[in-house]
Amino acid sequence: MRAWVRAIVPLRLRLWVRAQQRRWRLQWPRAGSVDFGALRRVQPLSRLVGFERGLPLDRYYIEGFLTAHAADVRGHVLEFGDDTYARRFGDTRVTACAVLHATAGNPQATIVADLGAVTTTLPENRFDCIICTQTLQMIYDVRTALGHVHTMLKPGGVLLLTAHGISRITRHAGVDPWGEYWHFTTQSLRRLLRETMPAAAVEVAAHGNVLTAIALLHGLAAEELTADELQYRHPDYEVVITARVVKATTAR
Repeated sequence: MRAWVRAIVPLRLRLWVRAQQRRWRLQWPRAGSVDFGALRRVQPLSRLVGFERGLPLDRYYIEGFLTAHAADVRGHVLEFGDDTYARRFGDTRVTACAVLHATAGNPQATIVADLGAVTTTLPENRFDCIICTQTLQMIYDVRTALGHVHTMLKPGGVLLLTAHGISRITRHAGVDPWGEYWHFTTQSLRRLLRETMPAAAVEVAAHGNVLTAIALLHGLAAEELTADELQYRHPDYEVVITARVVKATTAR
Protein backbone atom coordinates (compact mmCIF):
# COMPACT_ATOMS: atom_id res chain seq x y z
CA MET A 1 0.00 0.00 0.00
CA ARG A 2 2.78 2.45 0.89
CA ALA A 3 4.54 1.82 -2.41
CA TRP A 4 1.25 2.39 -4.25
CA VAL A 5 0.62 5.69 -2.41
CA ARG A 6 4.15 6.92 -3.11
CA ALA A 7 3.73 6.11 -6.79
CA ILE A 8 0.51 8.07 -7.34
CA VAL A 9 0.44 10.80 -4.65
CA PRO A 10 2.78 13.78 -5.18
CA LEU A 11 5.40 14.35 -2.50
CA ARG A 12 4.10 17.84 -1.69
CA LEU A 13 0.63 16.44 -0.96
CA ARG A 14 2.05 13.66 1.19
CA LEU A 15 4.02 16.19 3.24
CA TRP A 16 0.91 18.34 3.69
CA VAL A 17 -1.11 15.34 4.93
CA ARG A 18 1.61 14.47 7.44
CA ALA A 19 1.66 18.07 8.69
CA GLN A 20 -2.12 17.95 9.27
CA GLN A 21 -1.78 14.65 11.11
CA ARG A 22 0.74 16.22 13.46
CA ARG A 23 -1.29 19.42 13.86
CA TRP A 24 -4.57 17.70 14.72
CA ARG A 25 -3.04 14.62 16.36
CA LEU A 26 -4.61 12.25 13.88
CA GLN A 27 -1.90 9.56 14.08
CA TRP A 28 -2.90 6.08 15.15
CA PRO A 29 -2.14 5.26 17.84
CA ARG A 30 -2.44 8.91 18.88
CA ALA A 31 0.89 10.61 19.62
CA GLY A 32 1.59 10.39 23.35
CA SER A 33 -0.93 7.60 23.92
CA VAL A 34 1.39 4.59 23.63
CA ASP A 35 1.64 2.57 26.85
CA PHE A 36 5.20 1.29 27.28
CA GLY A 37 4.27 -0.67 30.40
CA ALA A 38 7.24 -2.58 31.87
CA LEU A 39 9.43 -1.48 28.94
CA ARG A 40 9.37 2.21 29.94
CA ARG A 41 12.85 2.12 31.40
CA VAL A 42 16.32 3.26 30.35
CA GLN A 43 18.04 0.07 31.53
CA PRO A 44 17.40 -3.34 29.91
CA LEU A 45 15.29 -5.93 31.69
CA SER A 46 18.23 -8.33 31.49
CA ARG A 47 21.91 -7.46 31.45
CA LEU A 48 22.70 -11.09 30.52
CA VAL A 49 21.01 -10.83 27.07
CA GLY A 50 18.24 -13.12 28.31
CA PHE A 51 20.25 -16.20 29.32
CA GLU A 52 18.70 -16.24 32.81
CA ARG A 53 15.17 -15.99 31.31
CA GLY A 54 15.41 -18.72 28.68
CA LEU A 55 16.80 -18.94 25.14
CA PRO A 56 18.16 -15.53 24.02
CA LEU A 57 16.45 -14.12 20.93
CA ASP A 58 19.59 -14.13 18.79
CA ARG A 59 20.27 -17.77 19.69
CA TYR A 60 16.75 -18.66 18.60
CA TYR A 61 17.51 -17.41 15.07
CA ILE A 62 21.04 -18.83 15.02
CA GLU A 63 19.94 -22.31 16.06
CA GLY A 64 17.00 -22.21 13.66
CA PHE A 65 19.41 -21.41 10.83
CA LEU A 66 21.74 -24.26 11.80
CA THR A 67 18.81 -26.66 12.09
CA ALA A 68 17.73 -25.75 8.55
CA HIS A 69 21.24 -26.46 7.23
CA ALA A 70 22.24 -29.33 9.50
CA ALA A 71 22.99 -31.51 6.46
CA ASP A 72 25.92 -29.19 5.66
CA VAL A 73 27.56 -29.98 9.02
CA ARG A 74 29.53 -33.03 7.93
CA GLY A 75 33.03 -34.41 7.47
CA HIS A 76 35.86 -32.35 8.93
CA VAL A 77 34.24 -29.36 10.67
CA LEU A 78 35.83 -26.20 12.07
CA GLU A 79 34.09 -24.07 14.70
CA PHE A 80 35.21 -21.01 16.65
CA GLY A 81 35.66 -21.01 20.44
CA ASP A 82 34.27 -24.51 21.00
CA ASP A 83 32.67 -27.34 19.02
CA THR A 84 29.20 -27.21 20.62
CA TYR A 85 27.25 -26.59 17.43
CA ALA A 86 29.38 -28.93 15.31
CA ARG A 87 28.59 -31.79 17.68
CA ARG A 88 24.97 -30.83 18.18
CA PHE A 89 23.99 -30.35 14.54
CA GLY A 90 26.50 -32.65 12.86
CA ASP A 91 25.44 -35.84 14.65
CA THR A 92 27.13 -38.85 13.02
CA ARG A 93 27.94 -36.95 9.81
CA VAL A 94 30.95 -35.28 11.49
CA THR A 95 34.16 -37.29 11.26
CA ALA A 96 36.48 -34.77 12.95
CA CYS A 97 36.18 -31.42 14.75
CA ALA A 98 38.66 -28.58 14.98
CA VAL A 99 38.33 -25.47 17.13
CA LEU A 100 39.94 -22.13 16.32
CA HIS A 101 40.53 -19.55 19.04
CA ALA A 102 42.20 -16.15 18.78
CA THR A 103 44.26 -16.40 21.96
CA ALA A 104 46.04 -19.13 23.89
CA GLY A 105 44.46 -20.68 26.97
CA ASN A 106 41.37 -22.32 25.52
CA PRO A 107 41.71 -26.06 26.24
CA GLN A 108 39.38 -26.94 23.35
CA ALA A 109 41.37 -25.01 20.77
CA THR A 110 43.24 -27.05 18.18
CA ILE A 111 44.22 -23.94 16.19
CA VAL A 112 45.31 -20.69 17.86
CA ALA A 113 45.33 -17.88 15.31
CA ASP A 114 44.18 -14.33 14.69
CA LEU A 115 41.89 -14.45 11.67
CA GLY A 116 42.23 -10.71 11.22
CA ALA A 117 46.02 -10.76 10.85
CA VAL A 118 47.37 -10.74 7.31
CA THR A 119 50.44 -12.78 8.32
CA THR A 120 48.43 -15.59 9.96
CA THR A 121 49.21 -19.02 8.49
CA LEU A 122 46.25 -21.39 8.41
CA PRO A 123 45.57 -24.79 6.81
CA GLU A 124 44.37 -24.65 3.21
CA ASN A 125 41.48 -26.59 1.65
CA ARG A 126 41.00 -28.66 4.81
CA PHE A 127 37.43 -28.30 6.10
CA ASP A 128 34.16 -29.58 4.67
CA CYS A 129 32.19 -27.17 6.87
CA ILE A 130 33.04 -24.08 8.92
CA ILE A 131 30.60 -22.82 11.55
CA CYS A 132 31.12 -19.16 12.41
CA THR A 133 28.44 -17.82 14.75
CA GLN A 134 28.49 -14.28 16.15
CA THR A 135 32.26 -13.99 15.63
CA LEU A 136 32.76 -11.75 12.61
CA GLN A 137 31.69 -8.58 14.44
CA MET A 138 34.57 -9.10 16.92
CA ILE A 139 37.24 -8.92 14.18
CA TYR A 140 38.32 -5.48 12.99
CA ASP A 141 39.76 -6.59 9.62
CA VAL A 142 36.77 -8.57 8.42
CA ARG A 143 38.00 -8.79 4.82
CA THR A 144 41.21 -10.51 5.84
CA ALA A 145 39.28 -12.82 8.19
CA LEU A 146 36.83 -13.89 5.48
CA GLY A 147 39.73 -14.46 3.09
CA HIS A 148 41.31 -16.84 5.61
CA VAL A 149 38.00 -18.66 6.09
CA HIS A 150 37.66 -19.09 2.33
CA THR A 151 41.20 -20.49 2.15
CA MET A 152 40.51 -23.08 4.86
CA LEU A 153 37.38 -24.43 3.16
CA LYS A 154 37.72 -27.37 0.81
CA PRO A 155 36.40 -26.85 -2.72
CA GLY A 156 32.66 -27.46 -2.37
CA GLY A 157 32.87 -26.86 1.39
CA VAL A 158 30.21 -24.85 3.19
CA LEU A 159 30.48 -21.84 5.49
CA LEU A 160 27.55 -21.34 7.89
CA LEU A 161 27.89 -17.82 9.27
CA THR A 162 25.77 -15.62 11.53
CA ALA A 163 26.31 -12.03 12.65
CA HIS A 164 24.60 -9.27 14.60
CA GLY A 165 22.23 -6.88 12.87
CA ILE A 166 20.24 -4.96 15.48
CA SER A 167 21.75 -5.79 18.85
CA ARG A 168 23.36 -4.44 22.00
CA ILE A 169 27.16 -4.29 22.16
CA THR A 170 28.55 -7.28 24.06
CA ARG A 171 32.32 -6.73 23.97
CA HIS A 172 34.45 -3.64 24.66
CA ALA A 173 38.12 -3.22 23.72
CA GLY A 174 40.24 -2.67 26.83
CA VAL A 175 37.66 -4.35 29.06
CA ASP A 176 37.11 -7.71 27.38
CA PRO A 177 39.74 -9.88 25.62
CA TRP A 178 38.56 -8.37 22.31
CA GLY A 179 36.21 -5.63 21.20
CA GLU A 180 33.10 -5.53 19.03
CA TYR A 181 33.57 -3.47 15.89
CA TRP A 182 30.75 -4.12 13.44
CA HIS A 183 27.06 -4.87 13.10
CA PHE A 184 25.92 -5.89 9.63
CA THR A 185 23.07 -5.64 7.16
CA THR A 186 22.22 -8.19 4.48
CA GLN A 187 23.59 -5.74 1.90
CA SER A 188 26.95 -5.26 3.60
CA LEU A 189 27.50 -8.93 4.43
CA ARG A 190 26.48 -10.13 0.96
CA ARG A 191 28.89 -7.68 -0.67
CA LEU A 192 31.74 -8.62 1.70
CA LEU A 193 31.28 -12.33 1.04
CA ARG A 194 31.14 -11.93 -2.73
CA GLU A 195 34.25 -9.76 -2.73
CA THR A 196 36.34 -11.95 -0.41
CA MET A 197 35.14 -15.35 -1.60
CA PRO A 198 35.27 -15.16 -5.40
CA ALA A 199 33.14 -17.62 -7.37
CA ALA A 200 31.43 -18.92 -4.21
CA ALA A 201 27.65 -19.38 -4.07
CA VAL A 202 26.37 -16.90 -1.46
CA GLU A 203 22.96 -16.92 0.23
CA VAL A 204 22.29 -14.18 2.81
CA ALA A 205 19.11 -13.70 4.85
CA ALA A 206 17.83 -11.57 7.72
CA HIS A 207 15.65 -12.63 10.64
CA GLY A 208 13.50 -10.54 12.95
CA ASN A 209 11.07 -7.65 13.15
CA VAL A 210 10.48 -4.55 15.27
CA LEU A 211 9.05 -6.57 18.17
CA THR A 212 11.90 -9.08 18.31
CA ALA A 213 14.42 -6.24 17.99
CA ILE A 214 12.91 -4.52 21.04
CA ALA A 215 12.74 -7.81 22.93
CA LEU A 216 16.39 -8.60 22.12
CA LEU A 217 17.57 -5.15 23.24
CA HIS A 218 15.75 -5.60 26.54
CA GLY A 219 17.12 -9.12 27.01
CA LEU A 220 13.84 -11.01 26.77
CA ALA A 221 13.89 -14.71 25.91
CA ALA A 222 12.40 -16.48 22.91
CA GLU A 223 9.93 -18.28 25.19
CA GLU A 224 8.31 -14.91 26.01
CA LEU A 225 7.12 -14.40 22.41
CA THR A 226 4.82 -16.46 20.23
CA ALA A 227 5.99 -18.51 17.25
CA ASP A 228 4.23 -16.12 14.85
CA GLU A 229 5.95 -13.12 16.44
CA LEU A 230 9.35 -14.79 16.23
CA GLN A 231 8.98 -15.98 12.65
CA TYR A 232 7.60 -12.77 11.13
CA ARG A 233 10.27 -11.04 9.03
CA HIS A 234 10.25 -7.30 8.43
CA PRO A 235 12.75 -6.10 5.80
CA ASP A 236 13.62 -2.95 7.78
CA TYR A 237 14.46 -4.72 11.06
CA GLU A 238 17.33 -7.15 10.58
CA VAL A 239 18.02 -8.63 14.01
CA VAL A 240 20.30 -11.52 13.01
CA ILE A 241 22.00 -11.94 9.63
CA THR A 242 22.74 -15.45 8.36
CA ALA A 243 24.80 -16.60 5.40
CA ARG A 244 25.40 -19.93 3.70
CA VAL A 245 28.43 -19.89 1.40
CA VAL A 246 29.55 -22.79 -0.81
CA LYS A 247 33.14 -22.59 -2.06
CA ALA A 248 33.47 -23.13 -5.78
CA THR A 249 34.84 -26.53 -6.83
CA THR A 250 36.75 -24.92 -9.71
CA ALA A 251 37.68 -21.35 -10.52
CA ARG A 252 35.17 -19.57 -12.73
